Amino acid sequence: MPAVPAFAGDLQSDGALGTRAIMEFQYNSINRGGNSIIEKLRQQGIEDWREYIGFYNLRNYDRINTSSTMRRAEAESGVRYDDARRQHDDMVGRRQEGGRREEYDRYQSAASHTSDQTWDTVSACYMDGGPDIRKVPWYGDEESEINAFVSEELYIHSKVLIADDRLVICGSANLNDRSQLGNHDSEIAVVIEDQDFVNSKMDGRPFKAARFATSLRRYLYRKHLGWLPDQRWDRPTRNWTPVTRDPQDYDWGSPADRAVEDPLSDNFWRSWTETAHTNTAVFSKVFHNVPNDRVRTWKDYNDFFSKRFIIPGVEIREEEKRGRVDYGHVVRDEFPGGVAEVKEWLSRVRGTLVEMPLDFLIDVEDLAKEGLSFNAFTDEIYT
Repeated sequence: MPAVPAFAGDLQSDGALGTRAIMEFQYNSINRGGNSIIEKLRQQGIEDWREYIGFYNLRNYDRINTSSTMRRAEAESGVRYDDARRQHDDMVGRRQEGGRREEYDRYQSAASHTSDQTWDTVSACYMDGGPDIRKVPWYGDEESEINAFVSEELYIHSKVLIADDRLVICGSANLNDRSQLGNHDSEIAVVIEDQDFVNSKMDGRPFKAARFATSLRRYLYRKHLGWLPDQRWDRPTRNWTPVTRDPQDYDWGSPADRAVEDPLSDNFWRSWTETAHTNTAVFSKVFHNVPNDRVRTWKDYNDFFSKRFIIPGVEIREEEKRGRVDYGHVVRDEFPGGVAEVKEWLSRVRGTLVEMPLDFLIDVEDLAKEGLSFNAFTDEIYT
């Protein structure tokens, strides 16, 4: 599920009150408030609730191509890349074919004959068979490279339930009253229960799994764990096309497929939990992302996050910007060894799976105090 049910911003701001309200309802369903599912399990004597249920987020990182090549194109054209991009975006936004584009054209002309060997993305580094981030070339100084690394949450909006590798429900409904009571939001879903079975395993025993359900579940698990090869956007495969045109390809019996075949095996769960734990630790160290289990109070939030970043939508004085970095970028003072140390940490990331921070702001009594955007009227909207 998404780490934050909204876009990037300051969770402490008044504008984020609605977001905090949704997060409070989520946490009260999961592990707080006296009636959550984890608290209920503990009340029934379940010492390790993780044997029955788990909560996870997805997060990635990449490196923006702001190499020396861009600076050469800027110098030759006399136009900053951001200005050229903004002019192009404004023109496209207004859908004007003959609009003003002199700066964009000058920059494009200079860039077209400026050689560039810097990679536009390094996302392949945490996927199966990908390169080592420590060996990926960068054409520019170390400071520009460390500034180019960025991370963000992956916002999951599709709702998928896969039961016993036999049944799939995919649609728009959330696990909340608005979707489930039947008298609030309108929802739609497809239920797939195919009768094409394949030999599989479940909890170490032979098991007949539905071909569609188990291949979808295995594919998603491998994607989250980084056990799929990188899929380039400019080299589409048959899996990109509609099933009415091409059958979907899946590498049945491959080592990675076998590794996720039995979702209840000890080996699989060790890989799942260790990958999530390692990724979580790396992102926390490198990017100080929130929500985060290291942030239990608003003071922790300020020390760990607010005073380290220039946050979109938050106005601060120029002198306060010193020592801060742009939102989502590397917290430089964590790395006295420079970009080499950053890449050493990032080399441990596999896939995009991270633990959901269930202790985030857990010591704050009222995560969402009532106000203009959270009151008796909006309460029903959120629930």
